Amino acid sequence: MYESADVTPFSQPLGADWNVPRMWDQLHASADFAARRRACDEYNARTRFRKRGLAMLPTKFGISFGVKHLNQGMALVHVYMDGSVLVAHGGTEMGLGLHTKMAQIAAETLQLPLSAIFISETATNTAANTSPTAASASSDLNGFAVHNACAALARRLQPYRDEHPDLPFAKVAKIAYLDRCQLTEAGHYATPDIGFDWQKNQGLLYFYFTQGVALAEVELDLLTGAHTTRRVDVLMDVGRSLNKAIDIGQIEGAFAQGQGWTTTEEYLYSPRDGRLLTQGPGNYKIPSALDIPRDFRVELLEPRGPSPLKTIFSSKGIGEPPLFLGSSVFFALRDAVMAARRQHGVTAPLHIECPATPESLRLACEDEIVELTRIPHEQRQGTPFAVRI
Repeated sequence: MYESADVTPFSQPLGADWNVPRMWDQLHASADFAARRRACDEYNARTRFRKRGLAMLPTKFGISFGVKHLNQGMALVHVYMDGSVLVAHGGTEMGLGLHTKMAQIAAETLQLPLSAIFISETATNTAANTSPTAASASSDLNGFAVHNACAALARRLQPYRDEHPDLPFAKVAKIAYLDRCQLTEAGHYATPDIGFDWQKNQGLLYFYFTQGVALAEVELDLLTGAHTTRRVDVLMDVGRSLNKAIDIGQIEGAFAQGQGWTTTEEYLYSPRDGRLLTQGPGNYKIPSALDIPRDFRVELLEPRGPSPLKTIFSSKGIGEPPLFLGSSVFFALRDAVMAARRQHGVTAPLHIECPATPESLRLACEDEIVELTRIPHEQRQGTPFAVRI
């Protein structure tokens, strides 16, 4: 495991913001890994057709676009005479809570209640030349642009607030307007220090890393290959969260997506014409309600002392980073399969590919029932119905 003094293959030192070792130890203790490992082993020793598995793994996800010019954001903010504020920014709201975070940043910067902030839907006539809402960087880029615009307005309005400290903001805004004060401001932000030379392997590829650790416990039915995700514990470093409810929701959603990627979402192609057979919800199995962990615990790492981050309010992006943690379910299933193979005296190396579907898990157990279904190579005829890629 990386330590804070280590350097990545792309020549980036991890530095003071490297928290994975601390998170690993914290989750190992809080999730009671040692006791649950013993409990799984005891359960496996006394059950023949069901096995439990446990797996714990870390992740780090670099935040920034690999193309330097995309690391910028812009915003346009209007203050109205009734005290309301309209914010337009370059990010697209698609269920990730981006508009809520932008409104919170504006309210915090202007020292106003959240109810005074309104968000205009994203459009290029108000926020031109926007970067994609991708790479988990949208809160960073657009959030700082909103902050910069609001900070300029706050400085411009401060003399009026100082002169009329007892008046509500709506009356202050009207006084400023009557004094011909500009109440519209554009904000721009460009990620500092970023830039990487791919030929020389030099520079700063990522502005920072969002980090996490997950522990998954599963129970596998050896007769069918079906499994239940009994419990998942996730500890995620999101810096100083802009909105904990949104961030936890994003973690849960990304984990479920990663779980589906590694356990149910299989691509099968026709060997005759190359056509994708697993199309639509009837054949392509995304995670459903029963795939979600029965006990799902998500915790955010509490920052220690001053933050070394130069991000908006020392926060971190949290869209894609937790996705890989969903593979902890895959590795827990592998652990359960290993228990089944030991029971059946199988000592050969285990080869199981992703996604770990019920079929592949059942066959990987290699018990006496699987042996009865094997067709000798010389007796195999025809073309298989589907091939897995």
